[in-house]
Order: sequence, then C-alpha cells, then structure tokens
Amino acid sequence: MLSNIGPFQLLIVLVIVLAIFGTKRLRTLGSDLGSAVKGFRSAVSDADKETTEQIGDQSKKDADFDSTPADEPQKDHHKKA
Repeated sequence: MLSNIGPFQLLIVLVIVLAIFGTKRLRTLGSDLGSAVKGFRSAVSDADKETTEQIGDQSKKDADFDSTPADEPQKDHHKKA
C-alpha cells in the first residue's frame, strides 16, 4: 500500500502540511517532539538502572538457614482463664 507512494506524492503532502501548520508551528512541534523523545529515553534508561541495582542488591543477600520459624518458641494465643 505504501510502496506506491513516490517522491512527488511526498512533496505534495509536505506542501499541504506546511500550508496548514506553517513553518513556525512545525519548528515548535519538532522541538517538542525531540524533547519528548529525549525524556522518554532518559526515563527508560533510569528504569533500567534501577532494575539492575535492585537485582544486584537481591543477589548479594543470601537466605538465612540458621533460624527458621519452626525454631522459634510458640506463643499460646488462646490462654484459658
């Protein structure tokens, strides 16, 4: 479907977009889009760092097999009066 679009058709679309929005609006739109993409990339990389740090913190902690809940003295919650 898109393979039939040639350079002449793209030029017509570009002229129509320029006529509707104007060059100033397109520059503003381009810079806003660029800052949005930059913010998205920053958020994704921060999330990746946080996930990597959490995984690293969990791998440093070993399970404590020296004491288990069965070793603790049981409390009598139902005392008879």
